[in-house]
Order: sequence, then C-alpha cells, then structure tokens
Amino acid sequence: MSMFYKPQQYKIADRAMENFIDEDEIWSILNDNSKPTKEEVRAVIQQSLAKNRLTLQETAVLLNADDPELVEEIKAAARLLKQRIYGKRIVLFAPLYIGNLCTNDCSYCGFRITNIKQERVTLNKKDIVEQVTALEDSGHKRLILVYGEHPRYNADFIAESVKVVYDVKHKNGEIRRVNINAAPLGIEGFKTVKDSGIGTYQIFQETYHTETYLKVHKSGSKRNYDWRITGLDRAQEAGIDDVGIGTLLGLYDWRFEIMGLLRHVNHFEVVYNVGPHTISFPRLQPASGFELDERYVVSDEDFTKLVAIIRLAVPYTGLILTARESAEIRDEVLQYGVSQIDGGTNIELKGYTDKKDEQDLDHEQFEISDNRTLNEVIEELVNSDYIPSFCTACYRLGRTGEHFMEFSVPGFIKRYCQPNAMLTLAEYLEDYAPPATKAKGYKLIDDELADFKDAELKKSVEARLAKIRSGKRDIYY
Repeated sequence: MSMFYKPQQYKIADRAMENFIDEDEIWSILNDNSKPTKEEVRAVIQQSLAKNRLTLQETAVLLNADDPELVEEIKAAARLLKQRIYGKRIVLFAPLYIGNLCTNDCSYCGFRITNIKQERVTLNKKDIVEQVTALEDSGHKRLILVYGEHPRYNADFIAESVKVVYDVKHKNGEIRRVNINAAPLGIEGFKTVKDSGIGTYQIFQETYHTETYLKVHKSGSKRNYDWRITGLDRAQEAGIDDVGIGTLLGLYDWRFEIMGLLRHVNHFEVVYNVGPHTISFPRLQPASGFELDERYVVSDEDFTKLVAIIRLAVPYTGLILTARESAEIRDEVLQYGVSQIDGGTNIELKGYTDKKDEQDLDHEQFEISDNRTLNEVIEELVNSDYIPSFCTACYRLGRTGEHFMEFSVPGFIKRYCQPNAMLTLAEYLEDYAPPATKAKGYKLIDDELADFKDAELKKSVEARLAKIRSGKRDIYY
C-alpha cells in the first residue's frame, strides 16, 4: 500500500480491469459536505500542507467551499505546497499530431467521423522527420504524440512512429522522451508500445458520468465506457507504470469530474501501489461543428479554484495545462499547482512546418488559445522566476512508477529536478535562445545557485554547467 494513501472503503471494490466509479456514491459525498464550515475547510488545508493525500470526503469539502476568503486560502495553500514539493521548475513539452483518422463520433471533437469538413491526414515517415526536426530546431526535447482512434493507428503503427521520432537527430537537437495520447489498447498492444521506449501513456476518460459519456460519444469504440476506464489498468498490466489520466471539463458538472479524477487516482494506488504520473483537466474549446451544453461551462473563477484543489488533493502528481488555455490563465494557475505546460504549440497536421497565419478549425481537433512561441513562453517563465525544464532523467534512470513515488513522496525528487531543470535550461540557452533570453536565463541560474544550501551539490551543478558551456550535452543527475 502506498505510503501516502489513506485506505478508504467504497461501495464498489477496486479490482484490476474493472470499473470502479459509483456515481451515487460520488454525489452522496459531495452532498454530505455541501456546506462546510471555515474550520472544516481550514482543517483540510492543513492536512494537505502536511503533504497528506486527501480523501474524497476532504476533497469534497474544498470543492464546496465558496466563501471568497476560503477560496483565497485554498489557492495560497496550493501555491505554498507546490513550492515545497516542486520548487520553481516548470516542465515543457510539445504535442505532435500524427494522424486524425477516427471512427468515433464525439460531439466535442473536430476529428469525429461525421465531420466531413475535416481534412484527413496521416503523417508518413518523411513527414514525421520534418516535424520533429522543426521541433528540435526550436529547442524541444519532450513530445507527446497524438493519434485519432482508428484501426490504422494500432500498436505497431504507434511503436513505429515512436522509433522514427527517437531516430531524428539534428544539430544538437534530439527528442529524449516521447509520451503517447491514443486509444486504449489490449495488454499485448500496450506491451508492443512499451517496447518502443515511450514515457507516459495518456488516456482521458473525458467524463466520468456515464449518461453524459454515452450522450457525447454517439458511436464508435470510444462509446464503450468500461473499456476506456480500464484502459490504463491494461497499460499497468503490460508494464507501463507511467500513465496519465484526464477529464474534459465542460461536459458535465466540474465538481463531479474532479471527484472522478480523484477516485481514479485512488484506484491506481489500491490496485497498483502507484498513482498516475500526470493529471490533465482541459476545458472544452470550440471545434469544427462542436456541440456545447451551456449548463456545464466552467468559468475562469471555478477553473483556477479547481486547479488549486487538485494540487492539494494529490501533492505528488504532475498537473498538465495545455495551450487550450490563454496565456493569462496559464500564467495564473502555474502558481497553484500546474507543473507541465506546452510551448510553441501547433495542433494542425504538419503544422510545425506548414504554418498558417490563422487557425482553421476544419484542420484541427479544437481551438487553442495560447499561440506564443517556445522562446516567448520560456522568457515569460524566466521573468516570473520559474525554471523552464526539459528534463527526462527520471525515465532513463528507472525513476518511474512506484520507484518515482519512493523518491518524490518524501520530497527527495526536488534534489534531482531543480538541478536537472537548470542543466536543461542551460542547453536551451546555449543552442536556441536569442541573446536577451540567454542573458536572463543565466541570471536566473546564477541566482538559484546563490541560494543553494548544499555546498557540494552547488559545486557539482557548477561543474556540469561548465561542461554544457564547453559543448557537452545531455548531462543529468
């Protein structure tokens, strides 16, 4: 049993590859904690600040707290907790869309099979090489490959595209970690993909509410709720111990969806002794011909609050926020718990080489709101005293899954992550940054080194930085 998990009894027992969501139970917990007192809210906050995982009941207390004073206290606590665990680092990545063929009819997605306006494209090997080269030339080291749900994009196809990505080396550029966002596979399929050397396999449930799930997934294999919610169980059974979960906010009541995410976390901890590596919570954005239920639109006020609550509820899990959100919203919620963002994002097929002046929803899955270049994102982070990180050390040293938790739960991971973030930032500054960004970046690194309390570690980092300046690359702890 995970050292940070509080065992809880649910009406549906947690078993491998079985649906664990009880909607009545989730609503009962939310309703039983619908009017928390200030004392109750503050007691839960203190539980989290002690780096304890929150129960569903405790999470419900925070979700139902609507007093502006308490909401600010929740955000302040999330800001403090994030600083204690993650320090100042922010991990950067980019999405690369490999193909938009799809057999599903999902009301919110531009890729759906009934959208005849969508131009269907699947990248071949040459296309992938061109896109990855462009991404490497901008400074990226971490990608997530995105696929429509179609028989063509089977495990062998995914594994082969991963291999192509890893083989691209241009100047000092290389992709050191490839994550996957694709359809759920069977156990043997997940084994094939694992053998290609992926990092995290990401599957979003989209909505944990069954009736809504069936309403928005009108046809196709994705309509099978149980197959999807057990998808990452099969990944775990296949040996993929880094998995990412997510919900698409705006399909159903956001409080229920956050509880569903936390119930999913608890399931992994009970069955596999490890939580998900990442949690995502994208908000529904316009797509070609998409359908929207106005009742469930998530306001900026509620969104910033729920990000803070997720950080308090699961202190040691990475939180991802993508370019769906505006630069202003992203900059705000970075304070409350987000630890990974994309930069220089283009979600059109072949979009990193065939850039257009304006977005065309008939060629994209959805609309993005943050169109900043990677360097603009990095400079904004540096200006805000964050350390941009392209680190991939843990995955190549076996610090994944349960082993990652062994390091991260006591807070030891900060000892590895901050120095590695500084080293990967120095690589970017040497190889890709314009002079102004380079000067700001090295000033930040120098300021961070000045605050190091461990003299030996400081000396070691300085030696590695000197090697990077002399031309060495891929140095890490």
